[in-house]
Formats: sequence, C-alpha cells, structure tokens
Amino acid sequence: MNAGSQRLRLLSYNIQAGTTTGNYREYVTHSWRQVLPNNQRIANLDAIADLVADYDIVALQEVDVGSLRSGFLNQAKYLATHASFPHWHHQGNRKVGMLAHAGNGLLSRIKPTIIEEHKLPGAIRGRGAMVVSFGTGDSALWLVVLHLALGRRARSQQFDYVADLVRDYPNVVVMGDLNTGPASRELRQFCDRAGLILPAPVIPTFPSWEPKRAIDHILVSPHMDITKIDALPVEFSDHRPLAMSLNLNLADVP
Repeated sequence: MNAGSQRLRLLSYNIQAGTTTGNYREYVTHSWRQVLPNNQRIANLDAIADLVADYDIVALQEVDVGSLRSGFLNQAKYLATHASFPHWHHQGNRKVGMLAHAGNGLLSRIKPTIIEEHKLPGAIRGRGAMVVSFGTGDSALWLVVLHLALGRRARSQQFDYVADLVRDYPNVVVMGDLNTGPASRELRQFCDRAGLILPAPVIPTFPSWEPKRAIDHILVSPHMDITKIDALPVEFSDHRPLAMSLNLNLADVP
C-alpha cells in the first residue's frame, strides 16, 4: 500500500470448516460433516476461493488447519493458493484429537510487518486472536482476527483482553465472529475501551439461509473513511461473509 489515500477491501468470514448448512435441522442430520471428510467440502472451498479473490485482506474463522474432517488439508493455505494471495497465516486453536482442528486464518495481498498469536481467556480453552500490523510507527494499520466465546462471561473477558492489546494504536480494525449483537453491553464496553466504533448499518449475517442476527462484525478506529459495508448473499457456510471498503491515509504501509 503506497502513501496517500487508498481503497482497502476487507472481508470477514466464518467458513464453518468449509461446510454448508441450509437449515437448523442440518446441525443434527449433517452433524457427521463436522468430524468426517466429505466431497462437498472441496467444492465449497473452491467457491469460497473465488469469492475472496476480490478482496485485499480476508479474516477467516472456523478454518480447519489440518485434521481428519478436512482430509488433513490446511484450509487457510488452500484458500490463499487458489485465490492467489501472496501472504497467509493460520492460528490453530481448538483441537479435538485428529478429528478437527479449528482456528483463525488471514489472507492478505499486503505484506504483514508483525503477526502475533494470542490465546484468549475463558473457562473452556480453544479461542484465539491474531494481531497483525501492516507498516510501522503511528501510521501502521493494526488488524485483529478473532472468534469469541458463546458465553457472555467468557466473551467479556476476551473483549477486555483484546482491548488491552490495541487501545494505544491509532489505526485499528477488528474483524471476526464476535458471537454477540450490536446492542450487547460487552460489545459497547469493548468499543469504548478499545477506542473503536461499530459502523452503521447493522447487518445480519447469521444464519446464512435467512440472516436475522448480526454477530459478525468489522470494528474500526473512528476516523476511518468507510465507503461500503454489506453481507454477501452466499450460503457456503452457516454465516454470511461481511465485507467492508474503506479509504486509508497511511503513509508507511508497504
């Protein structure tokens, strides 16, 4: 990214390890897909690769980084390769023996300067955050990729942890499945502590077949110039991907 103003296209997507879900019944009737390989998964990943290829930075959640259910395929690497992203990284978090190994992923057309992996607090282990910088100094862009807990208490602890990581940086974007809506107290408190805003409008992303809940979010520093935010109408997962375009004026981001 050169000095001056540049449009940046962001996408946050919980890909459910490459598994589609078409209704609530399938969480039971197709539950075997969460632990066993199936032919549909690769076709789904190919469709996701075509989708994400239009973006500059992609934050992935529930990406399998190599286990039985994915055919021991690192899905972050697969998507990076098939969508021609020069830079990628994965953070393995929750592992269930050889059956499943879920984590976060990053695909980027911009070379990261720093990539940190953080284990998030909570009574049930297996949640993490990736903190990535692009550039250096006060002009650097700091990006956080995360997938938060279902329980409010653990989620609040995780929000507090992440706020402490980023609150001193002037240019921050937080992307992920936060498992809470825009009106929740813990999300409002997080934005206050971290110095971030939740851009309008509120956009439902879950479930993908009939979105009613806004639990996937892209939070940004208040001065950032957002030109578009929308959920994409695809059903490759049980979540819809959330896309944002913004203009940046960051001097030292390569």
